[in-house]
Amino acid sequence: MFVPCVGPGAPAPDFTGLTLLLPAVSVGNVGQLATDLIISTLNMPKVGYFYTDCLVPMVGNNPYATTENNSAELSINAEVYSLPSKNLIVLQIRSPFIKYKSRSFCEALLSWVKSSKCTRVLVLSSSHAYRRDDQQLQGTPFRYLFTPELQKNIGNQIQYLNWKEMEETLSFPEMQDSDMCIQIPGGGITKLLYKLSCSEGIQMAILLKFCSEGDNIPDAIDLANYLNEWLQVLKTPGKNSCLLLKFLLEPKLCFWEAKEIQFGFEILRKNVIYGKQLEKK
Repeated sequence: MFVPCVGPGAPAPDFTGLTLLLPAVSVGNVGQLATDLIISTLNMPKVGYFYTDCLVPMVGNNPYATTENNSAELSINAEVYSLPSKNLIVLQIRSPFIKYKSRSFCEALLSWVKSSKCTRVLVLSSSHAYRRDDQQLQGTPFRYLFTPELQKNIGNQIQYLNWKEMEETLSFPEMQDSDMCIQIPGGGITKLLYKLSCSEGIQMAILLKFCSEGDNIPDAIDLANYLNEWLQVLKTPGKNSCLLLKFLLEPKLCFWEAKEIQFGFEILRKNVIYGKQLEKK
């Protein structure tokens, strides 16, 4: 259930016609980190919360704080950010799902998508690199999935991107006569969300990257860039140049210090990176 930040009696935000972006809690937290990049780079204001009993409870400081005045603001496990000028709303998920609650969350989420009249849903996710089959080992590590409703709506608009659709693989690799199906190992709720959206006629796109656990910051940057190839919500300083991203990092929780790092993005400070507290030794 969406709970707006506005006080009692004030009008709730209008999400009609906007695109909803959210991460799946998946391998390497890549979707969540990429979503952080989008929110911080666009400086998206928080407009509310997604109240649910399906996520592990958590509370922390404002991860996007830029001054002492807003550093004491609290953040919880599911928050909503909006930027109508970009036709974009973002649901950031910061904690894992409680056991057996993922389906309930997906159903509640899609119900909110319908009631808020969002045009489409984009899910940023990841999948275990070691579970790829022979054909998936070749070429790009990125894949996409569109529901039939979205495919019908956009037609051939993304053909120029030369993206690669997620392949169907054997249900049981050891049995060559087993059925072919979409599998996203390590993808969390990604496959379930996709199947429910297909059955309910919701326009949804899944964008994911094959990766492994570890330092997943480069994967998050790659996934944000992959998304931007289509949406064009983040600006680049020039043709064939990399994105200028605000990555809010706490130096003590990272593999490096927040000094000059030449990757075309701006390193700032952050207080939490999804429990990956990698203390520098």
